[in-house]
Amino acid sequence: MGRDVIISCAITGGADTVGKHPAIPVTPEQIATSSIEAAEAGAAIVHIHVRDPATGKASREFIHYKEVVDRIRGRGLDVIINLTTGPGAIFYPGQDNPAVGGPGTTLSRPEDRVRHIQELKPEICTLDIATLTMTERTFINTPAHLRVMAKLIREAGVLPELEVFDTGHIRLARKLLDEGALATPPMLQLCLGIPYGAPATPEAMIMMRDMLPQPCVWAAFGISMHQFPMVAQATILGGHVRVGLEDNLYLERGVFAPNNAALVERAATIIRALGDRPAAPAKAREILGLPAKAAARSAA
Repeated sequence: MGRDVIISCAITGGADTVGKHPAIPVTPEQIATSSIEAAEAGAAIVHIHVRDPATGKASREFIHYKEVVDRIRGRGLDVIINLTTGPGAIFYPGQDNPAVGGPGTTLSRPEDRVRHIQELKPEICTLDIATLTMTERTFINTPAHLRVMAKLIREAGVLPELEVFDTGHIRLARKLLDEGALATPPMLQLCLGIPYGAPATPEAMIMMRDMLPQPCVWAAFGISMHQFPMVAQATILGGHVRVGLEDNLYLERGVFAPNNAALVERAATIIRALGDRPAAPAKAREILGLPAKAAARSAA
């Protein structure tokens, strides 16, 4: 009598984790293989960043996105692909002139941040409704840029997953929904535990859940040691869940997860223990209002 809970797996991210964990996927082949393994373990959605194969650093190169997507689609596996649009939003004030970006700044035109979405047409892509200080850097997504990105994402026929990191981001998402910049009902992801956003606690998740626009589909995740407690919390509160090596490297304290599939399997175990079941991709599409036949989608 339980419900279907969507598991999303964040495969690699762009953080400086290469070299800190032996199984971080780096090359397009590794990212695609890890995505396929996660899907076979029960993930209905795979969330994808790409990296420079030579350095392991975060990349925005279209050729890497295309290779990952082509490899996953080429397997004929029924899984929902979710590509990031997050890269291109980082700003470090220059020492001599804070108005000019210093080393490490990636702040880019909004059109450039979604070009791979327009070309590859995944079923879902992220849209970060967030300007946030992250350690020493600032993650900038202005309302004007978000409107441009949202328009181009909608024209591509892609569902945006609205990522929110704190309560103010939900208020901005609601404003963009009210003015018609974003379509309804939306899909939202509560991102918890990221410095310096909302903490990964039951209280923070409940507060943010209660602020969400209705109707909507929502999911949540916590980073690091909070990953699995937040899987349980989101499931209990009626949401969906995300795990993956982008957010957490460990199965338990001091024990590396051997791969993304192991993290998905642990999430599925928690969901079943709470009386629910992992959603198959077809059911996930039904929940999200996506077209039933993903196989018909193809790159432009």
